[in-house]
Amino acid sequence: MATWAVWVGSVRKGSYNAMVARTLPELAPAGTTFDFLPSVADFPIYDADIQAGGFPPVVEDTAARIAKADGLIIVTPEYNYSVPGGLKNAIDWVSRMPTKPLAKKKVLIQSASMGVFGGARAQYHLRQMLVFLDASVFNVPEVMVGKVQTLVADGKLTDATTRDFIAGQLKAFSEF
Repeated sequence: MATWAVWVGSVRKGSYNAMVARTLPELAPAGTTFDFLPSVADFPIYDADIQAGGFPPVVEDTAARIAKADGLIIVTPEYNYSVPGGLKNAIDWVSRMPTKPLAKKKVLIQSASMGVFGGARAQYHLRQMLVFLDASVFNVPEVMVGKVQTLVADGKLTDATTRDFIAGQLKAFSEF
């Protein structure tokens, strides 16, 4: 049995990425449990002066939960061809923890977008950050859900083909 921490890069109330993240427990291999991490909106803007006075509790809590998990799944939109600022900021905070919770951590990236590319550019920038932090990033299959607004209904990811593809990725990640 595995426990995967899940971090959503969007803070929007009706976020498609949060919708995809909430679907993961339905699609994961049997026995998998999920720990949904605090919103990236809960992190203060990174400031070395704040860090010098001690890490904020949300940073310590998130880092501990990532360290404890068997893997980390990041589900994020793409903003301006890259990673949302809130997610980047939260990663910056966690990466400064002396325990280095992202080092050697198995990480899976997913993204959803109303555009046709499905967040591909955000994923590639996120991969660059994670390589620097010595994470072990899962490579294929990649999940980039394009035109996500056509694949949902009533706040849920309903498209059977997309759900099956994500289920296949989660199965492969469990074997990673």
